[in-house]
Amino acid sequence: MDKNKTCYNLPEKIVFCKYCVLSNQRPHSVAEFKHKKNREGAVYLEIDKNGKCDACKMAEWKKDKINWIKREKELMELCDKYRKKDGSYDCIVPGSGGKDSSFQSYILKNKYGMNPLTVTWPPIMYTDYGYKNFKSWIDTGYDNISFHPNGDVMKKLVSLSTKNLLHPFQAFILGQYNMPPKIASKYDIKLIFYGETHADYGSPIIETSKSLRSKSFHTFSNLKDIYIAGTKYSDLREKYKFSERDLSNFLPMKEEEYEKSDIKVLALGYYLRWEPQEVYYHAVENSGFKPRPFRSQGTYSKYSSIDDKVDDLHYYTTYIKFGIGRATYDAAHEIRNKHITRDEAVELVEKYDGEFPDRYFKEIMEYINIKPEEFFEICDKFRSPHLWTKKSNSWKLRHTVGKRGEDD
Repeated sequence: MDKNKTCYNLPEKIVFCKYCVLSNQRPHSVAEFKHKKNREGAVYLEIDKNGKCDACKMAEWKKDKINWIKREKELMELCDKYRKKDGSYDCIVPGSGGKDSSFQSYILKNKYGMNPLTVTWPPIMYTDYGYKNFKSWIDTGYDNISFHPNGDVMKKLVSLSTKNLLHPFQAFILGQYNMPPKIASKYDIKLIFYGETHADYGSPIIETSKSLRSKSFHTFSNLKDIYIAGTKYSDLREKYKFSERDLSNFLPMKEEEYEKSDIKVLALGYYLRWEPQEVYYHAVENSGFKPRPFRSQGTYSKYSSIDDKVDDLHYYTTYIKFGIGRATYDAAHEIRNKHITRDEAVELVEKYDGEFPDRYFKEIMEYINIKPEEFFEICDKFRSPHLWTKKSNSWKLRHTVGKRGEDD
């Protein structure tokens, strides 16, 4: 195996942030319907000459540069402008009752006097804990539209995206991003509030200079530009025999319809200082949110991304493709929020990153009609040689955050 060969346009030289535990292999957020197997045009986490990544710079920016009093005033003025007086909905909060959507809806309703409509594109396979949290969320005082897509189509797309992209979560993400603007258009709602900004996770800091999320995540102008499950829209129609109706709910809005509706997709984290652990405590206290009684496989936490049985497998696939697993994401966040030290984070990453999520694995494979051995073969095809080496019939990362890896 050529150790210098890279896949998906990943940076050839692996560099770890000296302040958190992320590496420059972490991809920036992109519109899912532009996701191709070779990740053409992909951009990855920037780490400067001093060894500091953009996510850590963002944390400093939040602490020292942003005037949060001014930002909250902007939010109040925005709410005053769009708040409706006839009892109809004036904003949408997408979510499924996790800590973030629970916090967003509570704050908008009870502090800023808005009347949010909560919109749920349900998890692919609800966990018991996720469904209970969803019910608790709605039962604490919110109207909700849950859009359940055609189950057969969903299953086929999850299977296809796993085979073509090693991305079992893509169909869910497509719905999560594309359905709320369509609902907003139907109900004449102008504001959609998501949670944190993408810059909190390492996208360019410039993103924190504006509240609006790019319309490129939610709109398209030509079906020729659409890819789902790593496959051209036309090929999905012709080769895989999906109909227009099958695929319509997974597509974003047409750009002209979006512009006409004057919808604004916003990050509430632009206006309010967002601390994941504090958001979790708030959701427990005010929305009946409960963590799992056990840690999530692949990490040490119990309360983040627990709605879907596919969640754990999704993070395992990011470990295969980018050498970055769930513990890395969790620990990097907690370093930046000063809840743990980098040394503690390194230990957690070395202990939990890449742990195989066997709890729901068989059930997921049955759902998407992929045999376990086939899944592992797919994984091996997605291991970039510059990240992985195989010795004694066992795969090892060439480099890890805690030490030089099995390089040669």
